[in-house]
Amino acid sequence: MIREGLDERAVRELAAEVARRLLPGDVVVLAGEVGSGKSTFVRAAARALGVKERVTSPTYQLARSYEGSIGGRRVAVNHLDLYRVEEIGDWDALSLDDYLSPDAVTFIEWADPAQGLLEDPTLIRLEHESPRTRRVSIEGPVAERMEC
Repeated sequence: MIREGLDERAVRELAAEVARRLLPGDVVVLAGEVGSGKSTFVRAAARALGVKERVTSPTYQLARSYEGSIGGRRVAVNHLDLYRVEEIGDWDALSLDDYLSPDAVTFIEWADPAQGLLEDPTLIRLEHESPRTRRVSIEGPVAERMEC
């Protein structure tokens, strides 16, 4: 699924649409160059999932968790940013498992170090079309749910 010509408001609306199709246990990988809107997307999706707190990029902390809900069921909304991680070792993989719980929805930016540990993630790729517009492609489970 591809959407083109999206300004920031349209990216936020798409993120809310994606959030409405998420299920507990879903992992969403966000890809794109710096400034393409990955964190903006996560913030909007988290809001749509009922997160009340200010959602900030976890670049220096690697991960943040928030409380949200899906269909009235409480879920953790996790936001990981692996930009500063070169590779994930055995110990790190155990810590990553804490965020990949069946009672959570997890968004991961710069996920390359974790790719081998993720089962069937949804991939959302954001690309600059112009300084103000983005092209967004969505592949995986959430894209299939959006097509139904």
